[in-house]
Amino acid sequence: MSDLVAMCRDAGFVRVETYIASGNVVFESKVAAPRIKAELEIRLQAHAGKPIGVVVRTASEMQDVLDANPFPKAEPRLTYAIFLDSPPPSDALIHARGRKDEDMRLGKREIFVLYPSGVGLSKLRIPAAKTGTARNMNTIATLAEMASKR
Repeated sequence: MSDLVAMCRDAGFVRVETYIASGNVVFESKVAAPRIKAELEIRLQAHAGKPIGVVVRTASEMQDVLDANPFPKAEPRLTYAIFLDSPPPSDALIHARGRKDEDMRLGKREIFVLYPSGVGLSKLRIPAAKTGTARNMNTIATLAEMASKR
Protein backbone atom coordinates (compact mmCIF):
# COMPACT_ATOMS: atom_id res chain seq x y z
CA MET A 1 0.00 0.00 0.00
CA SER A 2 3.02 2.27 0.27
CA ASP A 3 3.07 2.51 -3.53
CA LEU A 4 -0.54 3.69 -3.50
CA VAL A 5 0.26 6.31 -0.88
CA ALA A 6 3.20 7.50 -2.99
CA MET A 7 1.00 7.71 -6.11
CA CYS A 8 -1.57 9.78 -4.24
CA ARG A 9 1.03 12.13 -2.86
CA ASP A 10 2.62 12.43 -6.31
CA ALA A 11 -0.81 13.44 -7.65
CA GLY A 12 -0.89 16.26 -5.09
CA PHE A 13 -3.26 14.70 -2.56
CA VAL A 14 -2.57 15.34 1.13
CA ARG A 15 -3.22 13.55 4.42
CA VAL A 16 -3.10 10.25 2.55
CA GLU A 17 -4.00 7.15 4.52
CA THR A 18 -4.79 3.60 3.39
CA TYR A 19 -7.01 1.01 4.99
CA ILE A 20 -6.42 -2.74 4.60
CA ALA A 21 -4.66 -4.07 1.55
CA SER A 22 -7.51 -3.80 -0.94
CA GLY A 23 -6.96 -0.38 -2.45
CA ASN A 24 -8.86 1.75 0.05
CA VAL A 25 -7.30 5.18 0.34
CA VAL A 26 -8.52 8.31 2.08
CA PHE A 27 -7.02 11.72 1.35
CA GLU A 28 -7.72 15.40 0.93
CA SER A 29 -7.85 17.14 -2.41
CA LYS A 30 -9.37 20.25 -3.90
CA VAL A 31 -9.51 18.49 -7.27
CA ALA A 32 -12.89 17.31 -8.63
CA ALA A 33 -13.72 13.60 -8.47
CA PRO A 34 -13.42 12.96 -12.25
CA ARG A 35 -9.90 14.40 -12.26
CA ILE A 36 -8.93 12.40 -9.17
CA LYS A 37 -10.19 9.23 -10.86
CA ALA A 38 -8.25 9.97 -14.06
CA GLU A 39 -5.04 10.85 -12.21
CA LEU A 40 -5.11 7.66 -10.15
CA GLU A 41 -6.04 5.41 -13.09
CA ILE A 42 -3.10 6.75 -15.10
CA ARG A 43 -0.70 6.14 -12.24
CA LEU A 44 -2.10 2.70 -11.44
CA GLN A 45 -1.89 1.58 -15.06
CA ALA A 46 1.74 2.72 -15.24
CA HIS A 47 2.48 0.85 -12.01
CA ALA A 48 0.56 -2.37 -12.75
CA GLY A 49 0.94 -2.50 -16.52
CA LYS A 50 -2.81 -2.88 -16.99
CA PRO A 51 -5.91 -0.74 -16.50
CA ILE A 52 -7.20 -0.56 -12.94
CA GLY A 53 -10.52 1.15 -12.29
CA VAL A 54 -10.92 3.69 -9.54
CA VAL A 55 -14.12 4.71 -7.76
CA VAL A 56 -14.13 8.01 -5.89
CA ARG A 57 -16.46 9.08 -3.07
CA THR A 58 -16.37 12.11 -0.79
CA ALA A 59 -16.57 11.77 2.98
CA SER A 60 -20.26 12.70 2.97
CA GLU A 61 -20.99 10.28 0.13
CA MET A 62 -19.36 7.44 2.09
CA GLN A 63 -21.53 8.29 5.09
CA ASP A 64 -24.59 8.43 2.82
CA VAL A 65 -23.85 4.89 1.58
CA LEU A 66 -23.56 3.67 5.15
CA ASP A 67 -26.83 5.40 6.07
CA ALA A 68 -28.61 4.06 2.97
CA ASN A 69 -27.84 0.43 3.83
CA PRO A 70 -31.18 -1.31 3.16
CA PHE A 71 -30.20 -4.21 5.45
CA PRO A 72 -29.41 -2.42 8.73
CA LYS A 73 -30.24 -5.41 10.95
CA ALA A 74 -28.00 -7.81 9.02
CA GLU A 75 -24.43 -8.53 10.02
CA PRO A 76 -22.24 -5.79 8.52
CA ARG A 77 -19.66 -8.34 7.33
CA LEU A 78 -22.38 -10.00 5.20
CA THR A 79 -23.76 -6.78 3.75
CA TYR A 80 -21.95 -5.17 0.82
CA ALA A 81 -22.19 -2.07 -1.31
CA ILE A 82 -20.88 -2.44 -4.83
CA PHE A 83 -19.62 1.03 -5.76
CA LEU A 84 -20.24 2.17 -9.33
CA ASP A 85 -19.29 5.29 -11.27
CA SER A 86 -22.89 6.04 -12.20
CA PRO A 87 -26.38 5.03 -11.10
CA PRO A 88 -27.13 1.36 -11.74
CA PRO A 89 -29.67 0.67 -14.47
CA SER A 90 -33.18 0.17 -13.13
CA ASP A 91 -33.18 -3.40 -14.49
CA ALA A 92 -29.78 -4.32 -13.02
CA LEU A 93 -31.14 -6.81 -10.53
CA ILE A 94 -33.30 -8.59 -13.10
CA HIS A 95 -30.14 -9.55 -15.00
CA ALA A 96 -28.39 -11.00 -11.94
CA ARG A 97 -27.46 -14.68 -12.29
CA GLY A 98 -26.48 -17.41 -9.85
CA ARG A 99 -28.69 -16.08 -7.09
CA LYS A 100 -29.13 -18.40 -4.12
CA ASP A 101 -30.21 -16.65 -0.93
CA GLU A 102 -28.78 -13.20 -1.61
CA ASP A 103 -30.96 -10.10 -1.33
CA MET A 104 -30.21 -7.07 -3.50
CA ARG A 105 -31.27 -3.42 -3.64
CA LEU A 106 -30.30 -0.52 -5.86
CA GLY A 107 -28.70 2.59 -4.40
CA LYS A 108 -27.76 5.97 -5.87
CA ARG A 109 -24.46 4.78 -7.38
CA GLU A 110 -24.29 1.47 -5.61
CA ILE A 111 -25.84 -1.95 -5.58
CA PHE A 112 -26.38 -3.30 -2.08
CA VAL A 113 -26.15 -7.05 -1.57
CA LEU A 114 -26.82 -9.12 1.53
CA TYR A 115 -25.00 -12.46 1.44
CA PRO A 116 -26.64 -14.48 4.28
CA SER A 117 -24.45 -17.53 3.56
CA GLY A 118 -21.32 -15.41 3.07
CA VAL A 119 -19.83 -13.81 0.00
CA GLY A 120 -17.24 -16.57 -0.40
CA LEU A 121 -19.89 -19.19 -1.13
CA SER A 122 -21.95 -17.01 -3.45
CA LYS A 123 -22.19 -17.60 -7.19
CA LEU A 124 -24.09 -14.33 -7.70
CA ARG A 125 -23.10 -12.35 -10.78
CA ILE A 126 -24.55 -8.92 -11.49
CA PRO A 127 -23.55 -7.75 -14.99
CA ALA A 128 -24.21 -4.09 -14.10
CA ALA A 129 -21.65 -4.39 -11.29
CA LYS A 130 -18.86 -5.75 -13.49
CA THR A 131 -16.80 -2.56 -13.30
CA GLY A 132 -17.67 -1.82 -9.69
CA THR A 133 -15.84 -2.58 -6.49
CA ALA A 134 -17.47 -4.09 -3.41
CA ARG A 135 -16.88 -3.34 0.26
CA ASN A 136 -18.71 -4.68 3.28
CA MET A 137 -20.41 -2.39 5.78
CA ASN A 138 -17.61 -2.80 8.33
CA THR A 139 -15.11 -1.44 5.81
CA ILE A 140 -17.49 1.30 4.67
CA ALA A 141 -18.03 2.38 8.29
CA THR A 142 -14.29 2.55 8.89
CA LEU A 143 -13.67 4.50 5.67
CA ALA A 144 -16.52 6.90 6.45
CA GLU A 145 -15.04 7.51 9.90
CA MET A 146 -11.54 8.02 8.53
CA ALA A 147 -12.84 10.44 5.91
CA SER A 148 -14.92 12.40 8.42
CA LYS A 149 -11.74 13.24 10.35
CA ARG A 150 -10.35 15.17 7.38
